[in-house]
Amino acid sequence: MHSEAAFATTSGVAPQGTGAAPQEPNAAPGRRGRAPGSVVRPGRSADVLDLRGTGRHPAELCFPAGDLVVVSGLPGSGKSTLMHRIVPPLDACGSSVHRIDSQDVRERWERGRLRRLPYGIYRPLVRGAHYLGLHRALRSGDSVVVHDCGTLAWVRRWIARSARRGDRGLHLVLLDVPPEVALSGQESRGRGVSGYAFARHRGAVGRLVGAAVAGRLPKGFGSAVLLDRRAASALETIRFD
Repeated sequence: MHSEAAFATTSGVAPQGTGAAPQEPNAAPGRRGRAPGSVVRPGRSADVLDLRGTGRHPAELCFPAGDLVVVSGLPGSGKSTLMHRIVPPLDACGSSVHRIDSQDVRERWERGRLRRLPYGIYRPLVRGAHYLGLHRALRSGDSVVVHDCGTLAWVRRWIARSARRGDRGLHLVLLDVPPEVALSGQESRGRGVSGYAFARHRGAVGRLVGAAVAGRLPKGFGSAVLLDRRAASALETIRFD
């Protein structure tokens, strides 16, 4: 799953060390004080942008306003932390950007009246609230960034149908970290998954990464960005304009 790869173009995946990284034609030099190349627009210059182990660490991912972004990776890989840090509340036009993460819903419920109960008892309520929030966000027409655990392909199909009906772009951001790093992340937050569940996640995320590297995006997706921890740490924001 944690393999080395280079930048993929619309014609396939180019091996590392074959030359300079593709330049981003839509990133204006000096825009918002950023150096050329620090802003990339996935789906414009390449279907798949693989930033793992490349030394290329853009500060900003930019998508058209109203597009949908799915963030996937292993439990403990840092998806929620990344989303909290880089997803803005508003797009460039002042419209809302919806950050949909079941972890946010769980934490709200844990602070509520059911906090004394074991999570397993009210977990179905948390999941229901999460999907209701996703449904409302998708219907809003605003930009949406969704946390994806990797194992629920039906959720990605649901989001893809919504994107197609609304004539909106759909993009995948894959956080690819070694299993031991993800397990350490689970331990640090005090919330782990069973060995069986983690194995399912490894398989699902591994298939997503392998398919993206091969240029086979999930149906309905227009682009994918592959990140390792260094590339993810260098990101400062997702922008919708």
